[in-house]
Amino acid sequence: MLVLTSLATAVLAASTAPTAAVKPRPAYPLQRQVEAIHDTGAVGVHAEVTSPDARDSAYAGTAAMNTRRPMPRDGRFRIGSATKTFTATVVLHLVGEGRMSLEDTVEQWLPGVVRGNGNDGGQITVRQLLQHTSGIPDVGPEISALNSADGYRAERFRTYTPEELVGLAMRHPPRFSPGAGWSYSNTNYILAAMIIHKVTGRSWAREVKDLIIRPLNLRDTSTPGVFPSILGPHAQGYAAFGTDTDIDVTELNSSMAVGSGSIISTAHDLNRFYAALLGGRLLAPAQLDEMTTTMPASELGVRYGLGLAEIPLPCGGSYFGHRGELLGYVSWGGATRDGTRTAVVYVTRDGGQDTQQAMTTLVGQELCRTRS
Repeated sequence: MLVLTSLATAVLAASTAPTAAVKPRPAYPLQRQVEAIHDTGAVGVHAEVTSPDARDSAYAGTAAMNTRRPMPRDGRFRIGSATKTFTATVVLHLVGEGRMSLEDTVEQWLPGVVRGNGNDGGQITVRQLLQHTSGIPDVGPEISALNSADGYRAERFRTYTPEELVGLAMRHPPRFSPGAGWSYSNTNYILAAMIIHKVTGRSWAREVKDLIIRPLNLRDTSTPGVFPSILGPHAQGYAAFGTDTDIDVTELNSSMAVGSGSIISTAHDLNRFYAALLGGRLLAPAQLDEMTTTMPASELGVRYGLGLAEIPLPCGGSYFGHRGELLGYVSWGGATRDGTRTAVVYVTRDGGQDTQQAMTTLVGQELCRTRS
C-alpha cells in the first residue's frame, strides 16, 4: 500500500547508470546481488528472474529474526502496492468489454461518495484515479496500524469497509484540482475497487480471482479479505515505524488496502503475472496501450501510467513494474516491454535507502541481461 519511502532516490540512482550508447557492466550473479541486499539490513531476501528458457532464484537471510530458519522456497508475502496493477488490469478489462469508460466520472458510479472539503467526484474520472492525477487525499496517514507500533498492536485486526476508508480521506481537502497535478494516493485504488463492484455486481476480490488469478493458475496468490494470517510457507515481516526497534508485523487484517495493497503472492506468481500482462495475454492491445502510456510522476522519480510505473533501465530503454510495501514486506518487480523477461525481489523488513537502491539495481541489471 505504501510506496514512497526512498523510492525516488533509488530510481534516480538507477537512472544515472550507463545509457544505451554505453555498454553496461556485466551483471553480478543473482545470488551475489541478493546477498548485497541482505547486507543492507534486510532480515530475509528472495529474488526470482524468468526468461523464456530459464528461471533463476536466490535467497539470503532467514525467515525470522534470531533464528537459523532459512527463507522459504517460493514463500508468500504481502505484495502491497503491486496490487494496484491487478486492480488497473480489471478496470481496463471492463473498459475493453464496453461496460465502463476511463472517462466516466466517479460520481456516475459512486454517487455522493467523493464529496466534502472541496472533493468532488463529479469532476474526477476513472482514468485520473488509476493515474493518480485525481488530487484525492491519501487515506494511509489515517490508518493507525500502519503508522506506529502502538497503533499496530491496537488495530492490526480491525476491519475497515471501503466506504469508511474513503470517508476518512474526505476529512481532508484535495491536493490539487483533478488533472492539475500528480500525487500518489491509495484512496484512488480503493475507489477503483468500489467501482469494479458497482459495474459487475461482484466484489473486487472475485473479479481479480476470475480475470487474473484463475486463468493464469496463480496458485499461491490470494485476496485475503479480513483474514489476518499468511497461509502456507512465508517469512515473518518486520517494521520499525521510524524507530530503532523492529516488531513482528506478520499478522494484519489488510481490509484497509482493498484494491490498493492487500494481495498476497509469491515472486514466481508475480513474474507470471507481469509476463502475461506485458505479453498481451490479459488485455486487448488498446487497453494495454492505455496502461503503458505514462506521464512524469515526480514524487516517485519515474513515469506512471495506469497502475504501472515506467522505470529506466541501466542499459537504455525502460521496463514496466511496481513497487510494493505493506508493513514488513517490501517488493520491487517488473518486466521488459514485451514481457519476455521478468524480475521480482522482496525483503522482510522496512527498506531504507540502501535497501531500496540495491533492490532496484537487481531488477534493472537482471532485465538488462541476455541469455544465449
